[in-house]
Amino acid sequence: MMNISKVALRTRVSRVQLTSKLAGFATTTDEKIEIPKRIPRGPTDILRALESTVGRDPTAGHYKYHDDPYLIPLSNSGKRIFALSQEAGRKAAHWIRREHADLFQHKEADPMIEAFVPPMVYSENSEVAVSDLQKLIKTAQVSDAVMVYKLLKEKGAEVTPELEQGLLELVCYQNCEDGLSDEFIEEKWFKQSNKGKEKLRKTWKDGDFAEQLFMDLPNKTPEAYCAIIQGMAKYYQVDRAMQLFEESQQNKIPLNTNTYNSLISVVNIMKESFDLRWSLVVQFLNQMKDAKLKPNLGTLNSILGSLSTMGPPVGAKKFALMTLSQFKELGIEPSLGSWSFVLNTFYRDRGPVSTILHDILNLVENKEHQIRDLKDINFFVTAMEVCRYSLNDVSLGKRIDRLLHHGENYNLIGDSYKESVYYRHYFALLCANLPIEEFMNDVYYKLVPHIYVPEPAIMAEVLNQVDVNGAIEYLPKLWSDLVIFDHSHRENLIEMVLNAMTNNEELLTPDLNEKFANVGWDIYSRFDDPENYKNSKMKAALTGDLLGKVLLLLARNKEFEKACTVMEKLDKNQQSIAGVPKVEALDKFVDLCIEEKAPSRAIACIQYCVDCGFEEANAMAVRLHKKLNLDEVFLDRLTKIVGDISLVSAKGSV
Repeated sequence: MMNISKVALRTRVSRVQLTSKLAGFATTTDEKIEIPKRIPRGPTDILRALESTVGRDPTAGHYKYHDDPYLIPLSNSGKRIFALSQEAGRKAAHWIRREHADLFQHKEADPMIEAFVPPMVYSENSEVAVSDLQKLIKTAQVSDAVMVYKLLKEKGAEVTPELEQGLLELVCYQNCEDGLSDEFIEEKWFKQSNKGKEKLRKTWKDGDFAEQLFMDLPNKTPEAYCAIIQGMAKYYQVDRAMQLFEESQQNKIPLNTNTYNSLISVVNIMKESFDLRWSLVVQFLNQMKDAKLKPNLGTLNSILGSLSTMGPPVGAKKFALMTLSQFKELGIEPSLGSWSFVLNTFYRDRGPVSTILHDILNLVENKEHQIRDLKDINFFVTAMEVCRYSLNDVSLGKRIDRLLHHGENYNLIGDSYKESVYYRHYFALLCANLPIEEFMNDVYYKLVPHIYVPEPAIMAEVLNQVDVNGAIEYLPKLWSDLVIFDHSHRENLIEMVLNAMTNNEELLTPDLNEKFANVGWDIYSRFDDPENYKNSKMKAALTGDLLGKVLLLLARNKEFEKACTVMEKLDKNQQSIAGVPKVEALDKFVDLCIEEKAPSRAIACIQYCVDCGFEEANAMAVRLHKKLNLDEVFLDRLTKIVGDISLVSAKGSV
């Protein structure tokens, strides 16, 4: 390659010289060509460059799903089941490879790829070496590392203090439990979301291997104290952590900055009142100063995190601003996690609304951020929640969303739960403030369902806005989505859909009439089918009001047979169906019976009206008699229901 490049350069120089002579120019020097310095490239740089030229297609499903419209899940539960099912298949393959390693003796690649090799299975009879322990600690295999360490000790093998320290740090960080493999991304994604909803509680395993290993160390080094204290603080064993901290102070054992950070982050569990908590934070900071330890970003976030849950908010706000100012003088720049703590501090009371979110966005927007602290993934969720509940500012919400999608910032969205909560707040904010047409076309159709599946509460807000603004043309699409999202069993959503379809008669068109009738019949069919009702999550029951609205929709679209089915359901199950329909639906059904020349059906409906106590039954009877000129048989039946038709008619004309 180098020889070819040199030849190409010589050829280019010759061509330049020749061109200059032919043009009549007297050139005494050759053109100077500067070869740019080589830029190191990674194995995926070309793919990243290509990817940057293509935008996200919101109408396409995630790449992890099969590219088939009939197989792509569209509900939250479906997405979760699909992703975890795929991962379960991979886990099953791993299990087979581990349990039957003798069947996989062939070489998949040369040189060997470590990930393709079946993992080593250790037992009490295994022959182990110190190198095995080193490898297990490096790959964070906690249970195997503990077993190998015990086997080495039983056999009298010498384990260096450095290796014991590495094992201690591993078991303290993991609380003596194996973590999820990096290969199982989906399980991590959904498991982290569950952790986000757990309350703070002590989960440290008292008396387990971590404490035993620490106690058995012949020389308890400062690093060992740091590891055990940080582990206990991480899993909220604060009493024992403070005992070890005080022990280290008495024995003049120096601790590192991260150990102090871990203790500062749990001061709210150690003390009760605001003053005691803050004084303990100051005490830790003074001890760090005396030990000549330099604070870092973890120190800043530990302080701000503790302040965000301290009370009263006024004092917490003052100390938060003071902390930010002092750390700025130290040259420590806050991360997104720092700003999320600030937002929690300033927007957790009902006092005057702060504008600090605007100031924070001015500092962080139009930048690509990296994860510098594990709490950074909380920023976007917190900012959008503040924007929705405290500020109700659409332009600010859009700025936050642009920042999220700037560069690789979407990596900071967190887990599946945080992603869903973020879009819940963003969706609700825009739905309540944008014109309904703009919201549906620019937001709803772009995000739903592949990026975000609205929860029932959000769908209720969307339906309410559609009803209030008279945008009933969106109702068929919204009902279809409710079915897809597995929300069609929720009574409040069904009621909102039916109300919106029946309350806006002046906006109806023949096309909408037909679509609304189909929606109404679909709702009725889901309730009426025993198997569907039994196998679904449907908890709502058929009511007279619901059936009346379905009847009205069918009657408006001249769906006579279906309307008769609903009316028959009402008539035959009066005792079991709670409530009665509105008289408007029954009146419309009588008109449809007159149009279809079905007096028997109309008379049955009038009888139902009388049973329900509707005074309008007399007017229906008169109209039926006048329009169809009933014979003696039908007239006699009608007379038995409402009395003498002539008298009723005369009374009505007075």
